[in-house]
Amino acid sequence: MRYRTIIVGTDGSESALTAVDQAAEIAAALSVRLVVVCAYHPLTAKEQSYLAAVVGPISMYQVAGTDAAKEALASARERAAAAGAADVVATMVKGDPGQALLTVARQESADLIVVGNRGINTLSGRLLGSVPSDVTQRAPCDVLVVHTVEGGTGDAGGNDDPGA
Repeated sequence: MRYRTIIVGTDGSESALTAVDQAAEIAAALSVRLVVVCAYHPLTAKEQSYLAAVVGPISMYQVAGTDAAKEALASARERAAAAGAADVVATMVKGDPGQALLTVARQESADLIVVGNRGINTLSGRLLGSVPSDVTQRAPCDVLVVHTVEGGTGDAGGNDDPGA
């Protein structure tokens, strides 16, 4: 199978940008189209403040407002270009990140979705579901889960200190 269109999501985090780097390297090597997707919630500043106070750390997995989405996409496009991707399209989608990736993958007839592993080994990811888990279970195409953050279980030697 030859990949023609690759989808990758971003929320502007370093983890997401690591996934963008990997997707862009593949797109560059194959000379194919890369579609960068940013899901966002169109919240007012007051709503963003309330969400951060009530939800806390989970809110960092969501992009709140169009300005934040535009910034995340601009960073991702820069990283993709630096990695050699020539045909990069950026798109913002209102709503859930996992659903946004799946929707765009279907619309674009994507052959590959690239996601980072952030959220897979977190308590909130286990309770609420994570973007990588959701996408891998429901994708209409191949999915590459890029190791973008360390898991919570330590290394094979049992050492939980990432600095060791």
